[in-house]
Amino acid sequence: MVLWSTAMLLGLLGLVMVVSSSSVSDLQTYGDAWHHLRRHVIWVVMGLVGLSVTLRVDYRRLRRLARPGLVLAIVPLVLVLIPGVGIRTNGSARWLGVGVVSFQPSEFAKLAVILYGAAILSSRPPESVRLTLWPMLIVLGGVGGLIFLEPDLGTALILGSIVACLLFFAGLGLGPLALTGVAGMGLVAVLSLGAGYRRDRLLSVLDPWSDPLNTGWQTIQAGVAISNGGLWGLGLGASRAKWGFLPMVQTDFIFAIVAEELGFVVAILVVLAFLVLGIFGLSTAMHAPDRFGQLLAAGITSWILIQAFVNIGAVLGVLPITGVPLPFVSYGGSSMVLTLTAFGILLNVARQAR
Repeated sequence: MVLWSTAMLLGLLGLVMVVSSSSVSDLQTYGDAWHHLRRHVIWVVMGLVGLSVTLRVDYRRLRRLARPGLVLAIVPLVLVLIPGVGIRTNGSARWLGVGVVSFQPSEFAKLAVILYGAAILSSRPPESVRLTLWPMLIVLGGVGGLIFLEPDLGTALILGSIVACLLFFAGLGLGPLALTGVAGMGLVAVLSLGAGYRRDRLLSVLDPWSDPLNTGWQTIQAGVAISNGGLWGLGLGASRAKWGFLPMVQTDFIFAIVAEELGFVVAILVVLAFLVLGIFGLSTAMHAPDRFGQLLAAGITSWILIQAFVNIGAVLGVLPITGVPLPFVSYGGSSMVLTLTAFGILLNVARQAR
């Protein structure tokens, strides 16, 4: 199956690039070059367990979990905002955990909103704004608002984009959808310019050299890494950016290391792999046996494509840096587990379509 094969190739690339990109910092910090790889393997295995479960359970049975799942997603989003409960790193409280085990509630929220949206939109007339648009906007306002308060505007925007895709595929009229989109972009502009650090990060996209040692540092270093890679790359393990020049290299900026070590050709193949996932994911949605399956497949495919677009766009310097991992490739426990679990649902729909 093309979907499974493409995701597996991206995952294998991720295993290789996680150890390559993190080995230097792991040796310096932990005295162990395999520190991140071991943790990454654990998350991948957990994700594959989730995938195997969702692949085997008929996706139609998930409909009854839509409302409980949404509640289950909102509770940890509230808990993470409570001082002393949420784990605060780099000025944001995005994690819950006990001991060495932690997870990011916003990742589960994406899947919960897709499941809820697919359930209600598949059972209501698409032309009814009151029965489709407004319920989804209320859910988006609640869940997205909690994520924004962490603060994590990037993930909130991705969630909003997923909801927009669900409404589009559900058949909502272009008029209401366009008006809502314009209002949403206006709100995003206000929120982006309303805080100094978000405004600086947004403006640094236009001119990273205006603040090369602060807001423009990651963009500049990612650009240097990509340009150093050339057509065929410096060779696996030969990255210079990972020697302390590019922060968060195994998570947010792993695509830059792919381009630097393996070259422009492999970087383009990664982009094409996501396009293949998108084409076959949307084909799965079009051939699903029922509307619920169609919207589930469309929502999960949109999630993967939007997140890949945002991550690669930030690495290339054409979008603001949001701290979003590259699906199937980047290091990141919660993201990997939930993405693979959701991908199992997509494969389930594809199997039922056949």
